[in-house]
Amino acid sequence: MRFSKSLIVNVLFLILIYLFLFSEHIKIAKDIANLLPSQIFNLNTIFLGIIIEAIPFILLGVIASSIIQIFVSEKVIQKVMPKHALLAMIPATLLGIIFPICECAIIPVVRRLIKKGLPQHISIVFMLSVPALNPVVYLSTYYAFQNNHIFLFGRMILSFLAAITIGMITYVLFRDKTILKHSTLDERHMNHGKSWTAFFKHVSDEFFDTGKYLVFGALLASLFHTFLNRNVLDSIGSHQLIAPAVMMGFSYVLSVCSEADAFVASSFIHSFNTESILAFLVIGPMLDLKNTIMLFAYFRFKFVSVFIISAVAAVYGLSQILHFFI
Repeated sequence: MRFSKSLIVNVLFLILIYLFLFSEHIKIAKDIANLLPSQIFNLNTIFLGIIIEAIPFILLGVIASSIIQIFVSEKVIQKVMPKHALLAMIPATLLGIIFPICECAIIPVVRRLIKKGLPQHISIVFMLSVPALNPVVYLSTYYAFQNNHIFLFGRMILSFLAAITIGMITYVLFRDKTILKHSTLDERHMNHGKSWTAFFKHVSDEFFDTGKYLVFGALLASLFHTFLNRNVLDSIGSHQLIAPAVMMGFSYVLSVCSEADAFVASSFIHSFNTESILAFLVIGPMLDLKNTIMLFAYFRFKFVSVFIISAVAAVYGLSQILHFFI
């Protein structure tokens, strides 16, 4: 049975590769393409763009997750576990400066750290800070807003404060409760030992397990991206209360990786106020459409609901406070 499934998957994969490479030479494909509206081609381009952009980072994340699963023991996690629950959130946040991992890849890593014994609220702070504060994001934001460093430093400071805030909420509400769903994926690897065979098997399983949620999320994001009217966004760009909320929603829908979202945000610099652009930059690495699918897949519904509300409230509130300082 396993052989037949593998054979079917391989055949379908080869067919898709063939159609992708040679579809322009197939007459029926040309005939079908001529009947399709232009929005379908835009949808396809955006969808593939999100997938191609995200897959390398997903792979990076599952490799890191598999290393933790196979080679890092619970005892090691216990040794490095911080003693003070709340003060430990600060160094956990600053770890984002070291690790160049975007939000596409961080969820499998965080899930593995929690399963290995890292406190849940510390793991969530790590999940929020790494995609927002890593050096690649710093450089991309610097180059996107070269003449205005308020976006660079504002993004870093607001991301730090938002991560700490959400970490504290997680600690208060879920201190004695598990936030992860039960997964059979880990049980399949419990008896494999510390071997490279187990490592590659885990990478393969977790990549495809995570990838299906990425595909679904990317499809939803590309649908919104294709049919959303940007003229409506531009008309409310200077409104103090509405503009940050609109840009946060736009960031959520676009689902652009944090390493690239600064260049998207910079295109709105003449249409939206500073705090709304910063809200776009801060919420994106924490929460977007494709990541929401993954969060609901791996974490309990109650936690994800609280997390979404907390992230939105924290970022929106910080953007409004920022208005009084700029």
